[in-house]
Amino acid sequence: MSATGISITVQERAGRQCAGSGSKWEPVIGYSRAVRSGNIIAVTGTVGINSDGTYPKRIYEQAKRSLQIITKAVEALGGRIENVIRTRMFVTDISQWQEVARAHGELFGEIRPATTIVEVARLIDSEALIEIEADAVVS
Repeated sequence: MSATGISITVQERAGRQCAGSGSKWEPVIGYSRAVRSGNIIAVTGTVGINSDGTYPKRIYEQAKRSLQIITKAVEALGGRIENVIRTRMFVTDISQWQEVARAHGELFGEIRPATTIVEVARLIDSEALIEIEADAVVS
């Protein structure tokens, strides 16, 4: 396990590489944290939950944590953060978009993937303030 407390496992399923993060929702809903098929990596909606099951209080910290988990999933499937071409960010309070954008910009800087930020009524866990998806293309 890394210093960030993020552990990713990789298994082959249906001819694809599937990364799991140990989320309680993965087996219940039947999904993988990320899937690689050929040179495409798709990362599912990822909330900024800590390894102990708690959430940081501020949306900025939740966004950073979500992006850490996404980074680990992409790397576990042979990609790098530079391979990310698109992110989608779902927030429960759009008035905090600048904090979300700050966290996103700190990671992606000059990589500049296509991105979307939209407000949603709520996420699967009431303490989650943000959920982020990502798509990557690996050469």
